[in-house]
Amino acid sequence: MSPSVLNMGKSVAIVQSNYIPWKGYFDLINSADEFVLFDDMQFTRRDWRNRNKIKTAHGLKWLTIPVAVKGRYYQRICDTLVSDSDWGVAHWTTIRHAYGRSPFFKDYETLFEQLYLETTETCLSAINHRFITAICDLLGIKTKLSWSSDYQLVEGKTRRLVEICRQAGADEYLSGPAAGDYLEPEQFEAIDISLRYMDYSGYPEYPQLYGDFDHGVTILDLLFNVGPEAPKYMKSF
Repeated sequence: MSPSVLNMGKSVAIVQSNYIPWKGYFDLINSADEFVLFDDMQFTRRDWRNRNKIKTAHGLKWLTIPVAVKGRYYQRICDTLVSDSDWGVAHWTTIRHAYGRSPFFKDYETLFEQLYLETTETCLSAINHRFITAICDLLGIKTKLSWSSDYQLVEGKTRRLVEICRQAGADEYLSGPAAGDYLEPEQFEAIDISLRYMDYSGYPEYPQLYGDFDHGVTILDLLFNVGPEAPKYMKSF
């Protein structure tokens, strides 16, 4: 192994798990050496943790995993449980109707049918992990996936991320652009961890069903429409 390879640093990204996320989420995973699922964070309603969008002949449609929410009490994502065991059947039926005629649906039909109809998981985090892992395999993403619970957590928005990075042996933290509103860069600088933001602009369009193009849908849309060519329409490959 060459010295340049030996001296390469480690990049870490830390993000809450999402349900069948959009392509940018997987570009973030693929751009890091380790991707930490930050599911010790609070579950937020009407967010990406348990839902995502697909395109249909009748417009955009939300697919939402029904979960039990404890009123106003603080509830972590990793403690959030499914409230209807038939959600997988309902989602798969909707996906099959929407994408059954797309060019590469048949190529992935067996895999996703099993993911939806054979899961026995009741924890939202575990369900999200199941889908994320399967999609990473399809895309050839080799990034290590871990959980925030694998690390000793501390208080403070930025300090908690810095500490996970330190424990993971990172010298770069890779963040989504929205986090720039609250991150305190000096905390990373204090322990020689560089901070880099993903750029989600400039994605190329791909052949997509049902009217005007939409970048913000689940990555399943990309897979079913272009199949193994999917990485060509992403930014990290």
